[in-house]
Amino acid sequence: MDLDSLYQDVILDHYKNPHHKGVPFGDFVVHHVNPSCGDEVTLSVTVKENVISELVWSGVGCSISQASTSIMSDLVLGKTADEAFSILNQFTELMQSKGSAVGDEAVLEDAIALSGVSKFPARVKCALLGWMAFKDAAIQNGVQA
Repeated sequence: MDLDSLYQDVILDHYKNPHHKGVPFGDFVVHHVNPSCGDEVTLSVTVKENVISELVWSGVGCSISQASTSIMSDLVLGKTADEAFSILNQFTELMQSKGSAVGDEAVLEDAIALSGVSKFPARVKCALLGWMAFKDAAIQNGVQA
């Protein structure tokens, strides 16, 4: 199996079996839409003692937006706000690299499977949709970016 096939399998697995998907709740619920394609993510975040203690999301859209949100939820849950925003920044840099960056697999874990998306500007918004919703919800929750 080549690396591209492995990455496709990771994306499809997160799309078909999304992690932390449910009904967002609480005071810090955000809804983001990608106007280019209609993908949507609604997400809630709870921060306790500067740790991302809960994250629940729902959404509809392409495999990239939904898998990326699932992967993001795994990566930031249980992390401090600083750690979560560091991961967010590294993923954003990877997506904005236009294929020139490889990313740190030790930090980004399954998100590395989305690295090829950075070569397709129209799909970068799909990959970043859930991440930007997380950032928005965390900031509303009092976390400093």
